[in-house]
Amino acid sequence: MILVDGDVIAYRCAFKCENEEENAACYTTGSYLSELLSNLFMLIEEEHPYKVYLTGKGNFRNDIAVTAPYKGNRKDKEKPFHLDAIREYLISDWAAVVSEGEEADDLIAIEHSKQETPIIVSTDKDFDQLAGFRYNPNSNELFHISEERATRFFYQQILMGDRVDNIIGIKGIGPKKSEAMLEGLSEIEMYNLCVEKLGEERVLENGRLLWLRREEGQLWEPPVEKD
Repeated sequence: MILVDGDVIAYRCAFKCENEEENAACYTTGSYLSELLSNLFMLIEEEHPYKVYLTGKGNFRNDIAVTAPYKGNRKDKEKPFHLDAIREYLISDWAAVVSEGEEADDLIAIEHSKQETPIIVSTDKDFDQLAGFRYNPNSNELFHISEERATRFFYQQILMGDRVDNIIGIKGIGPKKSEAMLEGLSEIEMYNLCVEKLGEERVLENGRLLWLRREEGQLWEPPVEKD
């Protein structure tokens, strides 16, 4: 199953076509998505069923964020002109699935957990917390993320936070420093290091804001040390 991040596509095409007519923007979106899938099918040498996902209304993360409002640093002016029209086009012509109370990323991660060999199509780094295959349409690159890398990336996110989503991490800690801090550690050791640096409450908050659901209604829980 090919799981397509429709949010990234909608924004990309809306920004690209901001000075064009609505019909042209929708046509560009369809052409881009068709070409994207065609390129991917050529890489894997066969066609697969696909689903497109979009983020809808509501987000459970808004109630979890205490340190800072979730995505509170975003402004309405960042929204490109044809975005709503393109979203409607993806729903009507591409049968896009729209989330409710969570993000499209959560729906993708939930479906990802159900499939044997899914491929996520996105340029969003947040999916690096999921082990498996990813396709980057910008570079036309198909790559695999191991379980170890996916787990470490999630704890890197907890340490770094996410400036785009207004999730507060440790000042001065970026990808390289966080990776070095967590290198060679087990998951429980990664968690304990995060607690040492941020405290339990902040680790739980950041973890639940950053975690992509693998099951409906799931909230991230810290790992339990095995006997």
